[in-house]
Amino acid sequence: MKIEIYDPAMCCSSGLCGPSIDPVLVKMNDAVLALKKQDVKIERFNLAQQPREFLANKTVADLLHKSGKKILPITIVNGEVFRTVEYPSYENLCKTLNIEPMKEGKPISLTVT
Repeated sequence: MKIEIYDPAMCCSSGLCGPSIDPVLVKMNDAVLALKKQDVKIERFNLAQQPREFLANKTVADLLHKSGKKILPITIVNGEVFRTVEYPSYENLCKTLNIEPMKEGKPISLTVT
């Protein structure tokens, strides 16, 4: 089980940097942490910090060439494009990977109001 997430250019993937907290990134970061606890191999690539990774993956490079940066984020599950433009939910990833979502021990998200 392998997930690759190709993020748009940003200062960090946690959602906790910059002038304001990004709740979407916080949720995705929590999902990544929970899935790693479930022995899912996850790699995240940031366009600003790892542009070569975007070119090294032919599928990602082709999507970027065809649609531009607006296609990001791109989530690939087991070598297949799973989702583009938005991040998938933790529950959706679990369903796709055929694993049970964690009930206890799941990282706690910050609640942003």
